[in-house]
Amino acid sequence: MPHFDTLILGAGAAGLFCGAKVAARGRRVMILDHARKPAEKIRISGGGRCNFTHLDTRPEAFISDNRHFAKSALARFKPTDFCQLMNQHGLSWEEKAAGQLFCEQKSGAIIQMLLDELAAYGGHLQLSTHITDVRHTGKHYQIDNDSACFTAQSLAIATGGRSVPKMGASGLAYDLAQQFGHSIVPTRPALVPFTFSGVYKELFSDLSGVSAPVLARAETGPDFQDQILFTHRGLSGPAILQISSYWKETEPITLNLLPELQAEAVLKNARTDQPNRPVRQALSAHLPLRLTEKLSQITRLPFDQRLGEVSNKRLSHMSSGLHDLSLLPTGTEGWRTAEVTAGGVATQALSSSSMESRLQPGLFFIGECVDVTGWLGGYNFQWAWASGAAAGAVA
Repeated sequence: MPHFDTLILGAGAAGLFCGAKVAARGRRVMILDHARKPAEKIRISGGGRCNFTHLDTRPEAFISDNRHFAKSALARFKPTDFCQLMNQHGLSWEEKAAGQLFCEQKSGAIIQMLLDELAAYGGHLQLSTHITDVRHTGKHYQIDNDSACFTAQSLAIATGGRSVPKMGASGLAYDLAQQFGHSIVPTRPALVPFTFSGVYKELFSDLSGVSAPVLARAETGPDFQDQILFTHRGLSGPAILQISSYWKETEPITLNLLPELQAEAVLKNARTDQPNRPVRQALSAHLPLRLTEKLSQITRLPFDQRLGEVSNKRLSHMSSGLHDLSLLPTGTEGWRTAEVTAGGVATQALSSSSMESRLQPGLFFIGECVDVTGWLGGYNFQWAWASGAAAGAVA
């Protein structure tokens, strides 16, 4: 029966990083994963380039029932710390959007760096391992699989959330958390496109492929100014993914289609200059043409009317429709396309400095399975590094 100081379930970003940190302390560590290859979510992230962190990482960019929980780990392992590690391994990065760092050697290089770090300190990794039982015997943790039994003083759960089930995502972390007395904040798909039904589904399908800059918001949470993308089933794009993490079923979302302009002033000037033009044509200088052609159907306002026929009151209504367009999604694309999981292991029973359970000594939860969800743009990887480092310092 192989015995280790620390066992880690999950060979993703958090698990591999935690494993290397544990091994660097001279402790014997084994990482177990059911997959045939490690860190597949790293591999596919950022179009294969891995948006591995965000320079503007701050607690406000994370969603949790306990909004203060992430502060400690994030403060003690920062984006610059991970950049320093990459530099030591000869890896470089590119800042594409403001603060979003992508690996120039592609995502596979980051996976290899994590594996090299683990191996350099004598850590072990076993893949294609089907776990059949996890328990605490009173003396140590015991993990059974189809062919062996492992024991350890400490156990870190890093098996992720429910997002991307085709890559083997499951609710194992939540089952184990409940087994040891922890509660679960209800999980939901996050960073995920919206779907629509009825007339809006048809309209958005006709606009599939059209993108536009907007200011988007859900009923709770901050505004996000970025691109939206019309799809065959609804709405996607960075702005939509961001607000999806805050959205609750049956609640509308709101879009400002002209976030940088005053629509009323634009239309009044156009009415003075070219009163015979349809309103939608006057807007085509500021919005995609295909979108302006559908504005009347989307907003249910007469954007096909000639400018000279529009009263000031009606023009004001049109402007409000552009700046405050309310839409009711039917739902989201679900776990299949969600980038992360919102909700998870409740943080009230976890140490914010070490990720250790307050209910079961020697048990740790890290990464996506915890009720900490970052914005789009590298924040969730930074949480994986930070929470993995926090647990790795003591597990």
